[in-house]
Amino acid sequence: MRLGRTRERSMTGRLGRLSGKVAIITGASKGTGAVMARQFVNEGAKVVLVARREAEVLAAAKEAGEGAIGVRADITNEDDIRIMVDRALDAFGQVDILLNNAVIPGQDKFVWEQTLENWNAVISVALTGPMLCAREVLQRSMLERRTGSIINFSSTAGWTGMPRKSHYVTAKAALRALTKVIATEAGEFGIRCNCLVPGGIETDLWKNWGVRMAAEQGISFEDWKTKALSEVPLRTISQPEDIGNLALFLASDESRTITGQSINCDAGGVMVG
Repeated sequence: MRLGRTRERSMTGRLGRLSGKVAIITGASKGTGAVMARQFVNEGAKVVLVARREAEVLAAAKEAGEGAIGVRADITNEDDIRIMVDRALDAFGQVDILLNNAVIPGQDKFVWEQTLENWNAVISVALTGPMLCAREVLQRSMLERRTGSIINFSSTAGWTGMPRKSHYVTAKAALRALTKVIATEAGEFGIRCNCLVPGGIETDLWKNWGVRMAAEQGISFEDWKTKALSEVPLRTISQPEDIGNLALFLASDESRTITGQSINCDAGGVMVG
């Protein structure tokens, strides 16, 4: 049964910016993905949380609140992606928003140490997976209904490069190009595609990486963090909610004439233009 267009009240009691809309969020079992799911539910959206670990994504969906469901899917597997969209359509009747948030960091290796297994694993999740997810929601809901917002998640590492991250940097840089292609191809159908480009986000993934970097430099994590933050103009690091706030804007009708853009959210660490 398709959702009506009547706007629903969010948990705060006000009309939600995403009322009547259905969102799929990949990589949603924890971290930024799980936080965004809660934010989107709070703004009135029905949300399908997707991740590879079933127990974790079901728990995250429960925490996100009423109107959220969890689906186990591997976005490198075409059959899993079809099932993911099946679940969204069966539960809510449509897909209005896709957040391609899933990623794996891979193993840190210099190019001369790089393995095909490490390279392909990251490319498949961070680049091929988003293409497959976008293809499926376009084919099965957005094109026919002539509406939709697709948000890809890149990284400022894709602007600047990063030692021992050739696999990750390449995937994230290419995702910006894919964003432009989707925006160009789907624009005539009223569908937008943008790329959200975070810098550091204070999650367990970032903290674990920081601990490794600090150990390599022979300093404490706190000293490493202070040094890292001293290099960005706002002297701070994004929280998952900061990323979610930008994603909410790009998903909503407030950004209806914004498409094909790569927008940084990084406390000013990388200034493009």
